[in-house]
Amino acid sequence: MSRRKVRIGIVAPGRALDQSIADRVTALAGNSTELIFHSQCFLRDGHFAGPDQARSDAFVEFANDPTLDAIWFARGGYGACRLLDTAFERLGEAARRKTYLGYSDTGFLLARLAREGIGRVAHGPMPADILREGGEAAVRRAIGFLSGADGEAGVEPSTLAPGKYAAYNISVLASLIGTVHAPDLSGSTLLIEDVGEYHYRLDRLMFTLTSSETVRAVAGIRLGRCGPIPVNDVDFGQSEEEIARHWCARGGISYLGRADIGHDVGNKIVVFGARGVGA
Repeated sequence: MSRRKVRIGIVAPGRALDQSIADRVTALAGNSTELIFHSQCFLRDGHFAGPDQARSDAFVEFANDPTLDAIWFARGGYGACRLLDTAFERLGEAARRKTYLGYSDTGFLLARLAREGIGRVAHGPMPADILREGGEAAVRRAIGFLSGADGEAGVEPSTLAPGKYAAYNISVLASLIGTVHAPDLSGSTLLIEDVGEYHYRLDRLMFTLTSSETVRAVAGIRLGRCGPIPVNDVDFGQSEEEIARHWCARGGISYLGRADIGHDVGNKIVVFGARGVGA
């Protein structure tokens, strides 16, 4: 008796996809996995993949579709935060049985999904990563995770130990702090990463994070990759790791070392929540 295909629905809560990206990613899926790109992914409305309502409706439609096993966010950019007040009250029981995967700007959605206990939430590669040099590896990692074919082979190694975990883009998490959508990070190991921010901006963002009670409740912080970092006209004098260590120390937060996540093809997967006995 043949096993049914794992069906993965793809929506774009921020920027649009080109059809060529969908075609390249579909070609990597294999016979046991079916990728379903919502037509909304290819809409264009200024910066966004269609108007807010269209993006919200597409997310709700696929999340509530009982024939889909997972929701894969198409890409980052900007726009996911505009769906937080229009989509979640419409999610039904089928949405709670899915896996959700994305990173960068889609962290806004991951945060609320995790906070409300909706589905299995994970930070990891998206279809648009196919555009990076060597991006096929990142896409295959994501498909292997979502389909179950690769087990935990693509998961960030430090998160395989018993404990609680969450992962966010630094800028996105800083934007969530102090809002009604801020995640509950109590007792979690927090993995953070960013891209394209000057060192002084990373310093400012780390001030915001480590000054908040939300982040001070974590078990510790691991720093992913933050490159490429633009060159400022005046050298900041500290690396991104030195910045993280500085603000963790001032905030009384344990700095736990580096994490294998970031805006690159090596981006590993972090599953939110608890794992292991007693976690």
